[in-house]
Amino acid sequence: MAAGVIGVAVLVGLTIVGEAQSDQLRPVLDIAAGLAAVALLPLVFRGPATAAVALAVLAALSPAATPPSTLATLHAGRALPTRRAVAVTAAATAAHVVRGLWRPMGELPFGWWVIIVVAVHAALLGWGALGRSRAQVIAALVERAERAEAVRETAEREARVQERTRIAREMHDVLAHRLSLVATYSGALEVRPDAAPEQLSRAAGVIREGTHRALEELREVVGVLREDSPDGALPRPQPGLGDVAALVEESRAAGTVVRLREDVDDAATVPGLSGRTVYRVVQEGLTNARKHAPGSVADVLVTGSPGAGLEVEVTNPLGPTPPSSLPGSSTGLVGLSERVSLAGGTLQHGVTPPGRFRLHARLPWPG
Repeated sequence: MAAGVIGVAVLVGLTIVGEAQSDQLRPVLDIAAGLAAVALLPLVFRGPATAAVALAVLAALSPAATPPSTLATLHAGRALPTRRAVAVTAAATAAHVVRGLWRPMGELPFGWWVIIVVAVHAALLGWGALGRSRAQVIAALVERAERAEAVRETAEREARVQERTRIAREMHDVLAHRLSLVATYSGALEVRPDAAPEQLSRAAGVIREGTHRALEELREVVGVLREDSPDGALPRPQPGLGDVAALVEESRAAGTVVRLREDVDDAATVPGLSGRTVYRVVQEGLTNARKHAPGSVADVLVTGSPGAGLEVEVTNPLGPTPPSSLPGSSTGLVGLSERVSLAGGTLQHGVTPPGRFRLHARLPWPG
């Protein structure tokens, strides 16, 4: 485009030189103005306002500077803010009007010349503003797309972290209880290698059954966590409030003395999430009691009613080794606290004054 402007400027200058007869200085002025305008063209893209005003001054002296001035005005309309673009366009318009005063365009009346100049420069301003708006829209769309991509990547990272946390929590809930039973009976076999064959057989059966159940429950968790099921089968229901009694009986069969008291009104209406969370709280409490205070008596209390909420408490005497000093003793409580929080409840755990460890959760149960 710049090459075309240069060519037009040269042609205009040569035409003026050829037509000049009386005034020999005017062709020299036109050639000088045209060459100066061409020399200023590279500055149009560096300093649009300054270059456009300088070219407008040259256009006021000679029509040879009109093509470069037109280009500068158009570029200023695109590159400059609206107010500055209007000011530059007004300066270029005034310069061309002034030139019409002392160098009329043949038989064209001055009034028509003013109308043409104003119309052309208004069109240049509008064209430049349209280009500027288009560039701004494109830039905004690009920025929005980049921001959306960044948000999407962040959401994906957070989803992956949450999924890994959920998998780890489910794995702990499923395996900790079963493996603690296996560890208890394995320890008994190690301490009493001379036990009666019936006792050894019973302990081996419990170990085998616990290992089998652990694998079964682990398989269930993996099936639930998988995104697609090839056979389209629904996952098995997760244990809930109604399974607490069976969980307690299982712990009793493993040698842990458990006293269970349930006082729940209309248990059939307990929300599924709250019921599953109660089961996990009892499971974690009994696992910790068996791990940290073997041979002690654990008390399980489950109470609640619609509107009042659901409460579960597991207490047991402190063992010889503080829970915090055993490996993995806090991992389950951290995951359990998160689970209870996600269910809309609160979890408290710690040592009570009588020297018992207390695990207490309160969960919502709308009326």
